[in-house]
Amino acid sequence: MKKKVIVIVAILVIAIVSTVVYAQAGKSNKSQVNVESNTKINIKHELGEVSLNKNPKKVVVFDYGIVDALDKMGVEIAALPKGSLPTFLQKYKDDKYTDVGTLKEPNFEKIFEVKPDLIIISGRQATLYEEFKKIAPTVYMAINNEDYMASFKNNMITLGNIFDKKDVVDKELKVIENKVKVLNEKATASSKNALVVLVNEGAMSAYGQVSRFGVIHNSFGFPPVDKNIEVSTHGQSISFEYIVEKNPDYLFVVDRNAIVGGSTTANKTLENELIKSTSAFKNNHIIYLDPEVWYTSTGGFTSTAKMVDEVQATVK
Repeated sequence: MKKKVIVIVAILVIAIVSTVVYAQAGKSNKSQVNVESNTKINIKHELGEVSLNKNPKKVVVFDYGIVDALDKMGVEIAALPKGSLPTFLQKYKDDKYTDVGTLKEPNFEKIFEVKPDLIIISGRQATLYEEFKKIAPTVYMAINNEDYMASFKNNMITLGNIFDKKDVVDKELKVIENKVKVLNEKATASSKNALVVLVNEGAMSAYGQVSRFGVIHNSFGFPPVDKNIEVSTHGQSISFEYIVEKNPDYLFVVDRNAIVGGSTTANKTLENELIKSTSAFKNNHIIYLDPEVWYTSTGGFTSTAKMVDEVQATVK
């Protein structure tokens, strides 16, 4: 009888001890997860890896697409380059936002004075990444030209994680993805090809599928009229004769002079008899894209929606 009682007591003790240990372990694991998810975030990006506090207060941004996205999320920033702000972001000219140079020439002294908790950069500042890192945690968020939509989506999700704006990101991405789906279906059904050119001071460059404007082909659904366009940041230099030879159904034009200033316009450059002989001209399919969006502020919610809407409006 005594042995039976001792065995029962031993079993109860073991059970109680096991329960306590299990409960403590469970609380410990949960606590670590909560601390990690509520206060810290680790981000791997193309130029490196960074750990930072979530919901940083002082944010410096060197990409207008990211400024656009944060604006849509209701996230306030501290500083940005103000030199070439697109019209839809003019509110950031206000003195409460510190001007930290230009997109290509950051003012590191001004950035240091801001004492940022986070700096976000993109392609134009990539070579200066190490300098930014010396001031504050820096995240590189450029658009991958091979797949604009996947890259854009990844950047927005990352921002949503940093600033606890997942609901806003999910909602806005759904709207844009639906827009792209509709456009792609219309463009595919039309069976029309396209050529994208950038015009600068009378000179022209063509951009293919793997380019800063490749989204027109890769996501929007227009086959390239030329699949062998040279892959280059500045595009492939072309002539009027090249456009006539390729004879695109749609000619999408980005006027760089409208952004940086110049003595002529893309419209004047393309007003000649050679261009008038193309299918694009004859069918009223020479489309002058908004350079503020396509040249300086791609990669944000508003800018991407504008890109889709602008192209969709031309598809009959």
